[in-house]
Amino acid sequence: MRRTQRLITIFTPSHGDADATNAQQLTVKEIVARLPPERFRVAMFSGGQPDPRIAARPNTLLIPTGPHGNTARFLTRLLLARPDIYFYPRFGPLDDIFFSLRSKLRLKIAVVTHVVMMMNESTAKITGRSIREADAVFANSRYVAETVRSQFGIEAGTIHNGIDRRFFFPREQQSSRPGPMVVLYAGSFQARKRVELVIQQAARHPHVQFRLAGRGETEPACRALARQLNCHNIEFLGHLMPMELGAEMRKSDVFLFPSILEGHPQVLGQASACGVPCIAMNLYRPDYVLNGESGFLVESDAELADKLELLLRDANLRRSMSRAAALHALNFDWDRTALQWQEVFEAVTAKR
Repeated sequence: MRRTQRLITIFTPSHGDADATNAQQLTVKEIVARLPPERFRVAMFSGGQPDPRIAARPNTLLIPTGPHGNTARFLTRLLLARPDIYFYPRFGPLDDIFFSLRSKLRLKIAVVTHVVMMMNESTAKITGRSIREADAVFANSRYVAETVRSQFGIEAGTIHNGIDRRFFFPREQQSSRPGPMVVLYAGSFQARKRVELVIQQAARHPHVQFRLAGRGETEPACRALARQLNCHNIEFLGHLMPMELGAEMRKSDVFLFPSILEGHPQVLGQASACGVPCIAMNLYRPDYVLNGESGFLVESDAELADKLELLLRDANLRRSMSRAAALHALNFDWDRTALQWQEVFEAVTAKR
């Protein structure tokens, strides 16, 4: 008689809400939505309207969050359930307490860490514990895995994030759109993102529309710079849900992303899936972009400006890179990614 496999229980300090749209939360939701419920029981946070796929998933516990007591509530559930896996630790009080309890109580809970930021002396101090004390470590790009090895001497595997084909796909007509060309930026407004460089390029190209999606601490300074440079070709779009972002990408000709500190930005994969050539810095060597084929990975701000000018004036190059970007993006599939994570969870559980 065939033995019935027991459920593997996973706790993750991630949110299953529909409006939880930062890269880390999106990643966990895409994985959880695809894990077979007859094999995996999952517990995660929910503070509002859950993603319909998560809400409908059997063997899924949504732990309510409120203004206070979330850490205690989550840890109480965790200690009572004694899960097999703690997946996707962050850095903060909840994770610090969990790691301390795990050590003091000798809890047999495997930690599976996904590293989503390139490691250097600064970032290693923030995320070091979740890497050093993990039972399995994976990075979201080959280069991020190299930086983990360099900083910690730990061999990290690579599991790329996928692309949600519900929202990110090429426009039906690849011919030129009517109206002015459009350059899009999408991401948070933080110092490391350097959104001001996008505004400076808007000043250089007044006949091109520049659309900026996202919010953050540097947005007021960016708006002030746009006024100072007398840029009437910039629109600040605010925070966009994935469906809205996909629609914006399909209306764009170039995706400009001057950030200098990243892991493997999902927006580069999303733009590529929409058939938009990307220009990004080569500092973090994103696998989503094939340099010179589907976009450009540049070494300096001067080169960033040169490549933008090249793409804006060369329609044939834009079209060829658009086709190459959409084709390359097919390599990043959430179903395949979820199967890789399922194999990881099975393996670490088998070793317990």
